[in-house]
Parts: sequence; C-alpha cells; structure tokens
Amino acid sequence: MDNDIYGHVNNVTYYSYFDTTINRYLIEVGGLDINNAPVVGYVVNSNCQFKKPVAYPDSLEAGLRVIRIGNSSVTYELGLFRNGDVDPAALGQVVHVFVDREKNHAVAIPGSIRGALERILVC
Repeated sequence: MDNDIYGHVNNVTYYSYFDTTINRYLIEVGGLDINNAPVVGYVVNSNCQFKKPVAYPDSLEAGLRVIRIGNSSVTYELGLFRNGDVDPAALGQVVHVFVDREKNHAVAIPGSIRGALERILVC
C-alpha cells in the first residue's frame, strides 16, 4: 500500500511515518496514554523535504529530535533513512501544540512528556 503508481513511497506516507515516530516516542518514553490522557498533542504545522525515493519493501529507520520546547508547543525534526544509509531519504519538521482533550485549548506540556522531550532536545 505504501508504493504509488510510480513505484516508490507516496509523499503523503512520509507524514504517517513522522506521526508514528513521534507518537511511539511519546507513548514509550513520555508515558502518553493516547486513548485516555486529558492532554494530547495536535499537529499544527509540518513539512517534508524529499531527498531520494524509497520503495516498499525497503527497511527504514527514523531519527527524532526536538529543536524547540515552549510552554504548550514543541518542534520536532525527523530524518528517514534507508536501513544503514547515512544520507536521509527525507527530512521533516512537525510542530505539536498540547491541548486539553475536552476543552480543546492549549495547555502546558505535561511534566512526564516535557521530560521525555528534553531528553532529545538539541540546541
């Protein structure tokens, strides 16, 4: 399903890879309960620079880091690499704003998530 009619991963699929990478980190390291947490992260901005095509069944690795943490927002940078490659196939940025799930307004990043984000913060 990942490959498009041109035989490589469709551009929109990269954003799914970014989303999965970020959420897996927040769940595993930050303790985010995606089903019940009162505070969740909404993507408010994202971009991707496509460097070279990949195609299923290529194995991919994702790199994730944080370049900015605010009170309620965080900016991530991501790289997608063919397994073993040092040059990325794609580079991306994603901005999350953390919101109260019920009231749908921005709130401070929860402590456990902030701690996880600070672990991968680069300056």
